[in-house]
Amino acid sequence: MAEQTATPVIRESTKADSAVVRDALGVGIAVGLSGFAFGVTSAGSGLSLLQTCVLSLLVFTGASQFALVGALAAGGNPFTAAAGAFFLGTRNAFYGLRLSQLLALPRAAKPFAAQWVIDETAAVALAQPTRRAARIGFTVTGLTLYVLWNLTTLLGALGAEAIGDTDAWGLDAAGPAVFLALLAPMLKTATERYTAGIAVVLGLGLLPVLPAGVPVLGAALAAPAVLWLRGRRIGGADEADGIDETSEENNR
Repeated sequence: MAEQTATPVIRESTKADSAVVRDALGVGIAVGLSGFAFGVTSAGSGLSLLQTCVLSLLVFTGASQFALVGALAAGGNPFTAAAGAFFLGTRNAFYGLRLSQLLALPRAAKPFAAQWVIDETAAVALAQPTRRAARIGFTVTGLTLYVLWNLTTLLGALGAEAIGDTDAWGLDAAGPAVFLALLAPMLKTATERYTAGIAVVLGLGLLPVLPAGVPVLGAALAAPAVLWLRGRRIGGADEADGIDETSEENNR
């Protein structure tokens, strides 16, 4: 009897839709509740209820929103504060480039999906093994976070007077803490860790000497600085290899 060999079947890595929804809801709810801290901080920095809510509805990127109201609360120039928040938010454009390929959404849906391209939706979507799972993760995270963030922003702004001094509660640290918690697991290579570390040093070092809102712009110099140093290091290594090869050929 001829020996029969079973043909191996290669299946694409899958993940149950319920598991994706559970993970997405967890991120959306956990981060969405921090909108309360933004609402309180924004109202405490002098913005009106309408201005606070419009920021969350239209800007919808927590790190930039906290950077803006934080700079205003510290007495910074509105244009400088807005510039710092803008440049901090440009990272979402890079998320969008990757998510556009991954999600492959219909053209009509892309303008609406663009509003939800933020740290949390990108982190959940990029962690999924399939396009279907990525779409579910992106949609559930985005919808949950958008609704909760705006609702808790409203509640926070309305309750700012009852809370009193926001500095005493330390609510201004909630936004940066959430951002760092999301960023830390993504720093997988030495280059990424060096960039983040130098950015922290630059931001903290420039804080006492520059107007509010400007240090975050200075911290952005960490990326080109690390890339330049990395390029020089690779170039030096290549040059050393070339010298070794030339010496070896001359010795033959």
